[in-house]
Amino acid sequence: MFKLEPRPQASRWWGLGSPLLALAITVLIGVALFMLLGKDPLRGLQVFFWEPLKSAYAIGELMVKATPLLLIALGLAVCYRSNVWNIGAEGQFVIGALAAGGVALLADKGTGSWIIVPILLAGVLGGMVWAGITALLRDRFNASEILVSLMLVYVAVQLLSYLVFGPWKDPAGYNFPQTRMFDAATQIPRLMKGSRVSVGLLIALAGSAALWVFLFRTKAGFAQQVGGLAPAAARYAGFSSRRALWLALLVSGGAAGLAGALEVAGPIGQLTPYVPAGYGFAAIIVAYVGRLHPVGMVFSAILMSMFYIGGELAQSRLGLPKSLTGVFQGLLLFSLLACDTLIAYRVRFVTTRSTGGAR
Repeated sequence: MFKLEPRPQASRWWGLGSPLLALAITVLIGVALFMLLGKDPLRGLQVFFWEPLKSAYAIGELMVKATPLLLIALGLAVCYRSNVWNIGAEGQFVIGALAAGGVALLADKGTGSWIIVPILLAGVLGGMVWAGITALLRDRFNASEILVSLMLVYVAVQLLSYLVFGPWKDPAGYNFPQTRMFDAATQIPRLMKGSRVSVGLLIALAGSAALWVFLFRTKAGFAQQVGGLAPAAARYAGFSSRRALWLALLVSGGAAGLAGALEVAGPIGQLTPYVPAGYGFAAIIVAYVGRLHPVGMVFSAILMSMFYIGGELAQSRLGLPKSLTGVFQGLLLFSLLACDTLIAYRVRFVTTRSTGGAR
């Protein structure tokens, strides 16, 4: 029989290998799922893991999806490394999109491209304000940031619905719940012609590099992590756990708000009820699959965007529901949680021998 035996210390190799094993398990379960649905499993794997990479345009679309996922995950990594459990990045993403969209609607045909900077700043500030509500309630009333941030997601979605169904609805939009299309001056610059990839990708990669420097090469980054994980030790060392709380949530909210601004002023080009795309929740998986490390999250964001695109292709080409994206995301998360057991435990095969007494 097999037995889990505690390791003397956590395994560094399994810390790196656990996400790879989790991905392999997810693929195997996915193959079984395709077979149960009566679909060719090889075709299903091709749709999820080859189609998003087979051309330059496909890779560009992959980067479009990966950009908001990476940005939000970077902010969440600051929270989780500080022991602050922000679950409401989706709401901060929506409020950032709303704030950015409000500025974009002020532009007209005479507005220059300078307005892109206020649009992005509005998105950052919107996300920070929304996360700041959670920080305030946690700081002043010791409210659970998990519940508060999660409930604020639904408030943000309702606020978006109110605006696009009401004051901001396009009067020439045939009564559809959407704003007018933003003017060309508000469009986030694209990196190459014929692709939707914008400078947001460069911003996300620069954010990843900046987070690595902050966390692992600065005293402030060290203080941030200690302030969240061990408040008593932080106070003894002169670090503020309260500052760690506020900084974590404001950075996380600002990153999610920036992602929302890049999304509505980039690929979407207007505000609709479909702005919430689940990026804020998927980014939690991105953060943990990437081991809360800036480099690891780059690769996990690409993997998660493959699931998004694969789910869309599976719907159109295989006749499968789009919710298959969420199924793969959930499988990856639960597989990772199971495989992480191997970091602290090793599997031993124990043979049992039966002994019989004399009669």
